[in-house]
Amino acid sequence: MSVLALPSSPSAAPRAVLLVLLAAMLWGTTGTAQSLAPATLSPYWVGALRLAVASVFFAVLALPALREGAVRHLRLPTAGLAALCVAAYNLSFFAGVKASGVALGTALAIGSGPIWAGLLQTLVQRRLPPALWWLGTLLGVAGGAAMALEGGGTLAAPPGGIALCLLAGLSYAGYALVNQRLVAQAGAAAANLAAFGGAALLSLPVAAALGGAPSAQGATWMVVLYLGLVATGLAYLLFSSALRVLSGATAVTLALAEPVTAFALAIVVVGERPSAMAAVGLCGVLAGLGLVIAAELRAARA
Repeated sequence: MSVLALPSSPSAAPRAVLLVLLAAMLWGTTGTAQSLAPATLSPYWVGALRLAVASVFFAVLALPALREGAVRHLRLPTAGLAALCVAAYNLSFFAGVKASGVALGTALAIGSGPIWAGLLQTLVQRRLPPALWWLGTLLGVAGGAAMALEGGGTLAAPPGGIALCLLAGLSYAGYALVNQRLVAQAGAAAANLAAFGGAALLSLPVAAALGGAPSAQGATWMVVLYLGLVATGLAYLLFSSALRVLSGATAVTLALAEPVTAFALAIVVVGERPSAMAAVGLCGVLAGLGLVIAAELRAARA
């Protein structure tokens, strides 16, 4: 059995946790990758094009499922909702960060995702996460916020920017819960082909309207390819495969490992020096992730 073809059984929970952590590590390379290329392409185009590249990646992987007709099991309303969530996250994140600033915007978008996921799982799926999950999530979110704001980012932002960042977190959480259904219907590759293909179709016209005609150097296009194939395509394939076993809320919270990777790369690759606040935040994230993993493994054994 492939490492990505997880059986939907409690015994697969540790491997599913590992898949999400690996996905988060790949997401954590996004900022460093973008910093190594000239900023000649609009962020809106970067976001839309990475969705398009990821769609091609998923289309290739989904060929066997397409030939076997597995996509017939996908429910169009569910696939459309997943595509809308991905597109909304992509656009609201970039717009929210632009309005609120990188530090606060990132903290709000990534930090609110687990909270939204827990609330959605409780209200929509009628599955209340355990107390240990909430404790770990709050600790991880607080640590992530400390890491994001350690550079002296301002806490003042326009209400519209804050709303966009919170919408990004909600959209990400919504994608995780909706995609869980799609993965059960047709597998991770076909599910993400529907989600990201639809999102790309929605995002490209918006990028053209907000970012003008795309113009970039060769290095920038290489970064876009990396973001689409690795930091988006491969990362979301790992993440979605884990959703066969983990709850959506747990998967979203485990993705808080993303700023840990970004933190390490900023030190090793970019040469930044971490502050004491960032180090404390890192400890908070790691402790929170440990509690969430413990809660998930305890639930799997129950």
